Order: sequence, then C-alpha cells, then structure tokens
Amino acid sequence: MKASKILTIAALGMFVGSCGGARDISGSKAPKAELPTIGELAGPLGRVEAKKLFGTKSAASSQSPAAYGSYAKGCMAGGVQLAETGPTWQAMRLSRNRNWGHPELVDMVTKLSQFAAQQPGWNGLYVGDMSQPRGGPMLTGHRSHQIGLDADIWMLPPTSLSLTRKQRENISSISTRRAKGAYVNNAWTRAHHEIIKAAAKDPRTERIFVFPGAKVQMCDDERGNRAYLRKIRPWYGHHYHFHVRLACPSGVRGCVNQNPPPAGDGCDDAREWQANILNPPKAKPQPKPKKPTAPRKPRRELTLSDLPAQCQAVLEAR
Repeated sequence: MKASKILTIAALGMFVGSCGGARDISGSKAPKAELPTIGELAGPLGRVEAKKLFGTKSAASSQSPAAYGSYAKGCMAGGVQLAETGPTWQAMRLSRNRNWGHPELVDMVTKLSQFAAQQPGWNGLYVGDMSQPRGGPMLTGHRSHQIGLDADIWMLPPTSLSLTRKQRENISSISTRRAKGAYVNNAWTRAHHEIIKAAAKDPRTERIFVFPGAKVQMCDDERGNRAYLRKIRPWYGHHYHFHVRLACPSGVRGCVNQNPPPAGDGCDDAREWQANILNPPKAKPQPKPKKPTAPRKPRRELTLSDLPAQCQAVLEAR
C-alpha cells in the first residue's frame, strides 16, 4: 500500500471517529446503487435533518424486519430490541436507546456472547451501540449503524452482569492499543482474539473493524485456518471496542452491501499500516495555490428526502 494512501486513510479516521462510514483500509467503497429516494414525496419534512426525525423514535415500526439502504444512509423496519440484560450480556449506555437491530444482528450478538462467556475471565459481553429503534441517522456519533446490521462490542471483559442503569452510563471500556495503534497493549488477551475470530467466522458477518495493531497481532498469532482474517479490517479508533457488521440478510430487497474485501488475509496491508504509524512517511510538499483556497465546507447532514423511499413508511408506521 502506498504511503499516500496510508496518510489519506489516517486523515479519514480522524474525521469519522470510532465508527466510520462504508470505507476501510481495503479502499473499496460501498456500491453506488441508485436506490430511489424519498425526494419530493416527503413534502415539507423533506428538508428536515433525518437524524432529528429518526433519533426521536422510541420504538420500532410494526413492520416485517428489513434493512433499507446502505450502512451510512438508510433505515430499519421491524427492528428488535436486544434485552437490556441477558444470561451472557448487558447492553450499555441505555439512555441512548441504541440497543436495537435487525433480528439477525440480535441473534448474532446473543450467540457471540454465549461463546464469550466460555473464555477465561469473561462472563459474556458488554454490548455498545447497535442501532436506533428505526435505524436512520443518529443524533450524535456514528455515520453508520443506520440499517440495524452494525454492533459495537466492548473490549472490556465483563466481570459483572448485574450492573445498574446508572453504572452502565458511567463505566468505561478499556483501550487495548499502544504506540498509537501500532501494537496491542497488556490488556489484550487471547480471549479477545478468539471472540473476534468467532464473530468473523459467523457466515452472516461482512466485516469486523479493529485498530491496526490488533489485526497484526491476530495475523501473527493465528496458527489454524486463516480465511476468517479477510473479514477483519483495520480502522482507526477501534481500540475500546470492535465493530461487527453483518451483510444484508438474504431475500431483503433494497439493502446495499459493501463491496467484498480484497482477496487474501489482508495481513500484509495491516503490517504496512503498522509500519507507517511507527515511521510516518514524509508528505510531499504541495505547491502553493495561486488563489487562497476556500475553507472546506462541513459535510451536509442527511435530510429525510435523501433516504431510501422505503424509509418514509418506516418513519410513519406505528
């Protein structure tokens, strides 16, 4: 991977924060599927920021489960709420009301928590943000997590599954990185490896985002079948949690998958990213512009009219 590409990715990571949009180190973008949008059919609401509409819905729509649009531009019908507490998990930050997802995601997370509970020092999983009750853009934070197929899993091994609501608001996960993400730190254990591996081996999983050092460590430690490593994609910010992304469920029309990751296990690219963290390549000097450049405009917020046509019915349904 060229140094210029690494620098571009690093800069993007600073903007998208802990859970970005539909791009990763593979360089592949989400397919430009021309899904019909709500457009003028939204009427006066069409110009309203979609996050202000979907972010205030407190419950799922009474529709059949479906994911509409793409991970960073869509919505979710018939969402299912992950129970606040289960035998092997607890949902965190309950005040956000983001413990919702497509039934496939909820099933995947609960089964992964059962596997995690079998690992030394783990009683299950602390589950961070999934989606809002009807998906869509969030009031704060993520650009993705819009169609009920994304979940953040904390790196903190649960020692208690009886945390109160208040405790879940105040407790923090742990960072597992050092050297700005080039390596894992002492908090990283073989259990982290095995849990992320189990998540990647679920056939429904499309991608898992972790920081570069974790990907390299997993590449170095794996002695068995390495095929699952292809799904694990390095991305800045994912050292307090790892991000599981499922593919569009079979038979769902109007759901847009990402392009598949490149062939191979992706370990060489991750090691090159690691090397560039440790020894950043010198940027080439840029010629001075003849005219003063205008400041970059902030990204425009998605409005209701921008979303897939099905999202109007999702918003309006009981």
